Amino acid sequence: MALEPLHVVWFKRDLRVKDHAAFAAACAAGKVLPMFVWAPQVWAADDASLSRAMFVRECLQGLAAALQTLGLQLHVYHHDPLLLLKRLHEKYGVAGLYSHEETGNDLTFQIDKQVQAWCRQQDIVWQQWVQNGVVRRLADRQQWQSQWERRMQQPLVALPTRCVGAQLPHHGLEQLPKVAGIEQSKRQIGGLGLAEAVMSGFLQQRVQRYQGGLSSPLSASQACSRLSPYLAWGALSLRMLVQATRASAQAAEHANLRRNLHGFESRLHWHCHFMQKLESEPGIEFDSFHPGFDALQGALADADRLVRLQAWQTGQTGWPLVDACMEMLNQTGWLNFRMRAMLMSTASYLLRLPWRQSGLHLARTFIDYEPGIHWPQVQMQSGTTGMNTLRIYHPVKQALVQDPTGRFVRQWLPALRAVPDSWIFEPWRMPAELQLRTGCVIGRDYPAPMVDIAAAMQLAKQDWFAIRQQIPPDDMRAMLQRHASRRSRHFPKVARGMRRKRDSTIVPQSEIQLTLEL
Repeated sequence: MALEPLHVVWFKRDLRVKDHAAFAAACAAGKVLPMFVWAPQVWAADDASLSRAMFVRECLQGLAAALQTLGLQLHVYHHDPLLLLKRLHEKYGVAGLYSHEETGNDLTFQIDKQVQAWCRQQDIVWQQWVQNGVVRRLADRQQWQSQWERRMQQPLVALPTRCVGAQLPHHGLEQLPKVAGIEQSKRQIGGLGLAEAVMSGFLQQRVQRYQGGLSSPLSASQACSRLSPYLAWGALSLRMLVQATRASAQAAEHANLRRNLHGFESRLHWHCHFMQKLESEPGIEFDSFHPGFDALQGALADADRLVRLQAWQTGQTGWPLVDACMEMLNQTGWLNFRMRAMLMSTASYLLRLPWRQSGLHLARTFIDYEPGIHWPQVQMQSGTTGMNTLRIYHPVKQALVQDPTGRFVRQWLPALRAVPDSWIFEPWRMPAELQLRTGCVIGRDYPAPMVDIAAAMQLAKQDWFAIRQQIPPDDMRAMLQRHASRRSRHFPKVARGMRRKRDSTIVPQSEIQLTLEL
């Protein structure tokens, strides 16, 4: 008697059973094989990290438990996805492949293309459902916002009422892939139940501090939603979160709470807006939006660049807020958006590091690394888009505004705990006698800055504007047509034109309120 072929659900960045169209369709079609694949080439890459692998495994544990309640086993494979599918097809027969669309890095993109070509050769239908607002083969950005809205309004996909699992040797999820790095001691924990609990806690309580607490690292860890890693790995669907946010806003009794909820929803819209950039132009993971800005990347000798990169990665730049933020990020895998932007700005403008190198360190460090958001944002904060006016964060001015008493700096940099408030953000200016008395001798207990801030900012502006003036207007118009946002009610309402920020140069208003971390 011939075996019934498999309906394979390929879980990727959608580690849940709720609102999962691919899973529901496979269950309706026949015998289901739910699988997750640790692709070795993906987890050995420069942007992979052990902490993120552990977070994913925790989400997989929650997924396995949810599947078990439906009578199914999750199969976790350590294999090249294409070779795995070939073996499954040879041994059992694959009737269909089911998954959600993914906007990943170049490695996952190449895997998808190989799998798609093989499915066509074998006459196997690979059905891929959308799971966010990213539109494949988008022809016109003008239509993107209306498509996003239609997707978010669609009803959530119901759990299947009948599931028949394929009877295959079980592959468990205990083993982690071979991936470099160490576990971050204070990172968020993954899981489906935790994702829903964090969402509930934010929408019911913490959102009240959202708008006022976003910017400062002192308040952001509680004021921000902290949902970004769960969204990145699909423990929640974006549609679930948008609809829950709208329900909370509709039920809110106070105008301030509604404003916070609307502000949060606008950032969910930005979430997909940035992913769409990488979806439409995958090369921006490696290449500057405009090649003219590549000239900014080669200003240092290799030896100097490595020294500066190491200092920046380890929180040894000599600028206290920069170093405290990097220390927090290295230990927790999370940092609020403004401080992420400051780290990238410092690397690209003050230290003149290539954006790809510093971007990879952040990619390895972020628990919530989402390639589609990460690489466009890395380039935006490095000035290589050409679409955005230059933005340089001043690390001392940022500290004075976001950490006025130095509490955050002292929390993460023990060497500075005895430094008085008046010197906490510029300890290199302390008199020698005071350095000895506070136990913070510059060059011994804490490093001196590698460059002068004012001089570095002036040089960065000079070089950037020289390049910008040489870019043909037609190039700018083409990039704006392909990548720029279109105004809608979901984006923050702001005055037209430009506004000046205290801590940076002039910034285009349309691109101000963005987030990597929600």
